[in-house]
This record gives sequence, structure tokens and C-alpha cells, in this order.
Amino acid sequence: MFKRLLPILFFLFFHSFLLSQEEHLSSEERAMQVLDAFMSSFNSRDMEAWSETLNYPHVRFAGGGDVSVWESSEDFASRDVFNSLVSIGWDRSAWVSRDVILASANKVHISTEFQRFDKDNESIGKYRSLYIVTNHDGSWGIQARSSLAP
Repeated sequence: MFKRLLPILFFLFFHSFLLSQEEHLSSEERAMQVLDAFMSSFNSRDMEAWSETLNYPHVRFAGGGDVSVWESSEDFASRDVFNSLVSIGWDRSAWVSRDVILASANKVHISTEFQRFDKDNESIGKYRSLYIVTNHDGSWGIQARSSLAP
């Protein structure tokens, strides 16, 4: 009897393992999609679309040690962040690297590096950061981010 059950048990274990791996892959893929949307809406300077790439409360640890918390997308979108960036010559940003360092079915930690460019496509800064992307009730968004950027 045990010999007959062994293949079935092996199949169930292996199948469960594969499903678990698919969950991690899909959570990683979803997290990367969120980062793509985050960067795209940031570069288009669309505060509403940018705020929709986040989960709330949203926490940002800035390079100077400042910690900001926004409770809602309305709070986040009400800020004017682009004038200060433009005043230092910023035109757009781009991901340099994105490496998943921890993943589960509902949370992904991503070590990133992004670069800021001026209107002539010259680099004006490169920064390492950590993004934590979460799934809240089926909505994937960036819950927290920490960078060395000002």
C-alpha cells in the first residue's frame, strides 16, 4: 500500500512546490510592473498616477534621514515635488538595476539603483535604494522606500 501511495505523495509534494514557486514568480513580476508604473508616472510628472502606484500608509526614508508618511493617495498627490527637482536640473529618471532580495506571495523587497538625468541626457546623480512592494487586498503597490537620494 505504501508503495502505491509514494508516487501520489511525491506528485502532491512536487505540485505544491511548483505552485509555491509560481506564486513567488508572479509576485516578483507584479512588483516589477509596479516599479515600471512608478517610474513612468514619475517621469510624466503625473502626481495622481504616481500616487496610485503606492500602497498606504506609504513610508519614505530619504537620504538625509528624513522620514515621511502619507496616509492616502490624496495626501501624497497634493505635494509639489517636481519644481525642486527641475531646479537642480532634473528632467527624468531611469532604473539602473532592480534585484529582488526577498519575496513572498504578498511582499517583495527590491534592491534598486536609479539615475537622474538632465534635459541633455547627462547624469546628475545615481542612488541606491530599497523598495518594498506589497499586495493589499489584491492591489500591488510600493508600501515603503528608502534611498540615499535627497
